[in-house]
Amino acid sequence: MFLRQEKKQSGRSVKAIAFAALAGLGLGAGISTVQAQTPLEALQQYNQRAEWEDKFDATLESLDAIKTSTPILSAGTAEYITGAINQYAMIVQRGGWGQVPSSNRPLRIGAQDSAVTDLRRRLMASGDLEQTAGLSDTFDSYVDAAVRRFQVRHGLIPDGSVGQTTLVALNVPAEVRLRQLETNLVRLRSMSGFLGDRYVMVNIPAAEIEAVENGRVRSRHTAVVGKIDRQTPILNSKIYEINFNPYWTVPVSIIRKDLIPKMKQDPQYLAKNKIRIFDWKNNELAWQQIDWNTEEATRYQFRQEPGEINSMGSMKLNFHNTHQVYLHDTPSKSLFGTDNRFHSSGCVRVQNVRDLVSWMLESTTPDWSRGRVDETIRSGLREDVKLKTQVPLYLTYITAWTNEDGIVHFREDIYNRDGLYGGDVAGLQ
Repeated sequence: MFLRQEKKQSGRSVKAIAFAALAGLGLGAGISTVQAQTPLEALQQYNQRAEWEDKFDATLESLDAIKTSTPILSAGTAEYITGAINQYAMIVQRGGWGQVPSSNRPLRIGAQDSAVTDLRRRLMASGDLEQTAGLSDTFDSYVDAAVRRFQVRHGLIPDGSVGQTTLVALNVPAEVRLRQLETNLVRLRSMSGFLGDRYVMVNIPAAEIEAVENGRVRSRHTAVVGKIDRQTPILNSKIYEINFNPYWTVPVSIIRKDLIPKMKQDPQYLAKNKIRIFDWKNNELAWQQIDWNTEEATRYQFRQEPGEINSMGSMKLNFHNTHQVYLHDTPSKSLFGTDNRFHSSGCVRVQNVRDLVSWMLESTTPDWSRGRVDETIRSGLREDVKLKTQVPLYLTYITAWTNEDGIVHFREDIYNRDGLYGGDVAGLQ
């Protein structure tokens, strides 16, 4: 759950600079989110109910191109991103794109505002809006679909409204996007070898997981990953075991940072969260036996019982690592429906984890079916299952990539690893 805190880089982030500029323009600080859907799911639902009276879907490159079964770490991704680099280099040579100003009213379908003209120019420059869509000041269905497409490409909930988060992403300069692509080309080339017939890839900046089989994505899962000060580590490993209805043993780092302070505030915190204390000879202790004004607690084991409030949820996926992190279920599922999913202490929370586990077990341990997975969880009984064939796991850091149809994706450089702006934090969206 915890990764040792890495030393933060100094300087202001691109995102911080952009937010400061927006504040100067008078844009409100609130960021609205849509719950319980990934960007792609929301877009698909929107497409199903939208009525394109002007046949816009025939004039704009199909939004279906955003959905692909090709994994990010495919053999062709380096070639695809090279094409995107050439495309963005041409945009930069033409002067990039202009800034979209804030507006006193929400920019969404039906709005009429001079800022919509600038928005149209910006969306045309990045290919989200057809060049023939015109430069009127009306936010019509053409602009609505283009904004949603842009939002999906940047990992944002596609509500079609240009709020603060979308505006910040729109106003990241083309030069920065070009350098972001160049930086990620190096990363993708380093992962271009054979990764296995089946593997799991966690893209930390995207907070998304791909389950890949025979070179195609079998399923994608929204994730919640580590906070900036408790980062999910970048590593290659193998998933070797599934714990059903698991205990959670609290890492020392969390005992120190979270548990001791909470016990000082509320001595009933352990009881409320069904956490028991043991010494290393497995003798149980009462909370009153510990001096909470010191770090004495770090010398003991704190174990949370299985159940609905267990931090691991119904399943924990163990893989070899030195950081005490895992993939796991969670009781806090509402976070999967937000734009910002950097809330954990280093572990990776997995949406629809039963689907992921069933795929791994059916592929590597054939006597396990989805029905057996569901029944084991429903029973509430502890069970540990060793995978007969371990599944390769890659915790990666990719903030820009391109699919085979030339659709370019960007994500926020949440851990400040892109080194843009002279090594400054590149808080991109």
